[in-house]
Amino acid sequence: MFRDAHRRGRKLLSFAETEADGGRDLARAAELTHDALLRRLYLRHALDEQRHAALFRRRAEVLLASFSGSRSSFEVSWLAPGERGLDDLRIEKENDEDLLAFLHLSERAAASRFVIYESVLDSDPETQSIFAEILRDEVFHMNYTEVQLRRISPKNRGKRLFFARATRLWRGYLRVAMLLAGLVAGIVLVVQYFVVLPFFALVAKRAARREPVGFVSRSPKLASFGSQYG
Repeated sequence: MFRDAHRRGRKLLSFAETEADGGRDLARAAELTHDALLRRLYLRHALDEQRHAALFRRRAEVLLASFSGSRSSFEVSWLAPGERGLDDLRIEKENDEDLLAFLHLSERAAASRFVIYESVLDSDPETQSIFAEILRDEVFHMNYTEVQLRRISPKNRGKRLFFARATRLWRGYLRVAMLLAGLVAGIVLVVQYFVVLPFFALVAKRAARREPVGFVSRSPKLASFGSQYG
């Protein structure tokens, strides 16, 4: 994925979109929470996400502007659980405990993925340095969400994390199911177009050959006077 400069730029653009979307959600969470400490942490987290989005976007623009080879449109973002942001959470319906649990798991997954990306980018030190910088923030986000979850929900921390993990797995399953449904639907349409429709067209063509050409005279049907309708 990161060997191709164009795909690398496209991937960074998708990261930028995810980070920006997460920043907006965190800013909204800061508005809704009644905990002053969490409000400050959410706001810092939101600013970090916006800065990450800007870093990814600027680097992506440089890569795409300098690329002159063949372009590939294949993407596997749906397979990367650490790059899904807040997965379109409805912030208004999430309490602080559930949000912190979900954030902790998301940031931990993202940090593990970014470690891998950083390790394979020796040929692109500029992009590698961006991942290294962002990774430090991701580690902080992962740590503060765990500390705050322990603070506000010391007895239910394990249960919150369990349900957050189950939610992430369920949404991952839905993403795969939707992808497979799209593939199956595409295969069915192709089969209908190239197999079923040609078969019916052939049958209709053979039936048309047996039909006489032009007008055909037919003997009139004698009316029956024995019927009230005759």
